[in-house]
Amino acid sequence: MIDRLSPNHGPRPPGTATDILLLHYTGMTSAEAALARLTDPASKVSCHWLVDEDGTIYRLVDETRRAWHAGSAFWAGERDINSRSIGIELVNPGHEWGYRPFPPAQMAALSNLTRDILARHPIPPHRVLGHSDVAPDRKQDPGELFDWAWLAARGIGLWPEPEAAPETGTPGTDLARIGYETASAATIAAFQRHFRQSRVDGVADGETRIRIAQIARAIPLTEAASKP
Repeated sequence: MIDRLSPNHGPRPPGTATDILLLHYTGMTSAEAALARLTDPASKVSCHWLVDEDGTIYRLVDETRRAWHAGSAFWAGERDINSRSIGIELVNPGHEWGYRPFPPAQMAALSNLTRDILARHPIPPHRVLGHSDVAPDRKQDPGELFDWAWLAARGIGLWPEPEAAPETGTPGTDLARIGYETASAATIAAFQRHFRQSRVDGVADGETRIRIAQIARAIPLTEAASKP
């Protein structure tokens, strides 16, 4: 681990649980360019951790502090996602600069880092999210090439069981139960980037509806019932 500390952070509000792990891609041409931006006071952006493609891990903000990585966002009735999340940036050029798969070394380092984070913070699997989940109208990261299924197989995050095929419900109701704000085409596309990556088109076809229902039914009823 290498410290590249960012000045861009603030206090977490007292009494706010750290209960979301939010994954991003950097969307820049190099790791150094991303680190320069994330540590530049003028940028007003940061994250807690950055994982390079070769597996090198950088610490930018202490987890006790509120990093500035989510921006305008929403999840499960909450809009101040920065106050309750740990943010990890994965070096990747993103859709603008030549989006590509995340290398094995990077994924292995992410898995190890994430296990350490989850040992420190009681973040449930259904609150391990991508930036596009909490900001579907403006973000695509970490995108459809990120291997959520691989991560879930290692106990990190949620993935629908292939044998589970419940009767489909109403996508809007089920998406709200999962945590999404709307059932717009952008929201459905964000869900697909996370849970049905073979086709990301914003259309709630049969397979997408089944997977929405699967994920909705994996959310604890007590938590779903507590949402606004």
